[in-house]
Amino acid sequence: SSAEVKCSLCVVGIQALAEMNRWREVLPWVLQYYHVPEHLPPKVLELCILLYSKVREPQVMLEVGSSWLRDKTNKSFPEYGSLLELYLLHVLLPLGRFEEAEELVHGCDVIDSKQQLAFLGTICESRCQWTKQEEMHSAAEEQKDAATETVLGALSQKLLTMLTLLRRALRSMSSHFYLLPYKKMLLATFLLYLVVVRLDPGTVLRFPI
Repeated sequence: SSAEVKCSLCVVGIQALAEMNRWREVLPWVLQYYHVPEHLPPKVLELCILLYSKVREPQVMLEVGSSWLRDKTNKSFPEYGSLLELYLLHVLLPLGRFEEAEELVHGCDVIDSKQQLAFLGTICESRCQWTKQEEMHSAAEEQKDAATETVLGALSQKLLTMLTLLRRALRSMSSHFYLLPYKKMLLATFLLYLVVVRLDPGTVLRFPI
């Protein structure tokens, strides 16, 4: 049929774009022919989910997959259960959308209770792994912050020590300056004045010596 031919051509087009590393164009290109996500054939949706999962961009398929799975007409497809599992494993769970995944499974009347329990168990396991990773990441960040604070504290202590030594040196120099005899200070000032007058041509013209 024409629908099967259209689907086959789209599958070939998706594979061709992926091989040319033009995966960003896949979903917009497919939607040009099917217009809305709900009308995508199961095979096309499957390839899109796998492709964007492989390139680590699962969020691209977030709204598309949700719209397709919530459509009542699509629930009649025999591939619906496998696509639901694919969407959970490659889109929702990698993005940490656990509540949305549980809501989707609970609201699905196509799968039986055994499949539902299996999906919920997978979601629970993924949530635990996500929580452990978050805890490890937080612990690593805390250790990094503690190390940074230690380094900054050491630098601040060194800077404070240098400032203290500089203040002592300036105080010693000022004390030494005040201890100079008055006549020597006056002589040094006069010599400095002569140097300035001799080096400034304008001053020589105004005050010839």
